[in-house]
Amino acid sequence: MLKRLIWVVVAAVFFAFQLNISSVGALELNEGARTVQLNGGGEEVIVSLQDVKEGQRLFVNACSYCHNGGRTKTNPNVTLGLADLAGAEPPRDNIVAIVDYLKNPKTYDGEDDISLFHPNTTRSDLYSEMRNLTDDDLEALAGYILVQSNVRGITWGKGKELN
Repeated sequence: MLKRLIWVVVAAVFFAFQLNISSVGALELNEGARTVQLNGGGEEVIVSLQDVKEGQRLFVNACSYCHNGGRTKTNPNVTLGLADLAGAEPPRDNIVAIVDYLKNPKTYDGEDDISLFHPNTTRSDLYSEMRNLTDDDLEALAGYILVQSNVRGITWGKGKELN
């Protein structure tokens, strides 16, 4: 009986700790942190807290195996950090460009199609995690990736950041 009581107390403390951590994370996501580039024309958008949360869920389910913490498992020289996204051809440092990439992935230099190797919505037969993603889902995912550069800075992907 005492053993069960101890487990219940430990579980309750752990649960309370998790609630506290979640509320602190939400406070860090002010409008400035959630303001990202919408397109290559310089338009900005404030990603909603709901979209950040949904983007995080999608990222964990579909991307984190190869991009844990913003790093790229298959090519550690290219991260999901803002500087690396901006250095791609075409630049992928905005929501529209990331959504386009998730539909039609190309190499970092933009020359070759890599839809057979990188998960995408075009080849959802190969990448089931992308099968049911809508454009809204892709935008939330892209928004989450960009917000992480604002929130985590150089620790997101351990890459370089734009000055």
